[in-house]
Amino acid sequence: MSHAQRDMIEQLLSQLARWDDGVISEVIITHNVPEDGMSMARQKCAFAVTEIHNPRRMGFGANHNQAFRHCRSSHFCVLNPDIELMGPGVWDALLEASAQNPDSCVYPPLMNTDGSRQDSEREVPTPSSLWRRHALRRQETRVDWVSAAFWLLPSDLFRRMGGFDEGYYMYCEDADFCLRLQLAGGHLAKAGPPVVHDAARSSRRLPQRFVWHVNSLLRLWRQPVLSDYLRLLGATPETQRG
Repeated sequence: MSHAQRDMIEQLLSQLARWDDGVISEVIITHNVPEDGMSMARQKCAFAVTEIHNPRRMGFGANHNQAFRHCRSSHFCVLNPDIELMGPGVWDALLEASAQNPDSCVYPPLMNTDGSRQDSEREVPTPSSLWRRHALRRQETRVDWVSAAFWLLPSDLFRRMGGFDEGYYMYCEDADFCLRLQLAGGHLAKAGPPVVHDAARSSRRLPQRFVWHVNSLLRLWRQPVLSDYLRLLGATPETQRG
């Protein structure tokens, strides 16, 4: 999905064309703001490149659900434009892990641009876990959800899950999906070599995105998905306490 990130996507397409492991059949690009297409980059690709130009901005979940309606392959990948592949082998490893765990969302380790490990695996975002994380600076010890910067799922699994909840415009749709997946008996599985993710974390410095983030958290805390998941963990839903 591109928000005037044409140059970034050109670079990613070149990497996908170089290291597709012979398994990529189609890349679907959603232009969420007006911009030119990828006519030059797509000429380098052995796979099909489908471009969607939105007449109006749509949220993260809505855009990926829209892209999924164009998917005709056995697996569906959610892939941010700010991902950088570091070499071959990613796709083979993810597909092998998916074959071993067909009810799983598989993902590679994410690294920051400085080579450090990215904190893309998180505990369920309750008020207390966010307090421990941001105020007390405590390390999280459980993986309840994973950033949707790079996911691979069987298409049938994504379809059965109903895709992303489009009630989230931006933020928390990946947490919600991961919780719903595990409530349905699915799993999260890390596999393959690491990739680089240039996470901007813009919700911390852009007022509009901060508002989206807060609204998404409030929505998640009001949904039964969270309380059901906490019960699965044997916890008491903190957001329901007086």
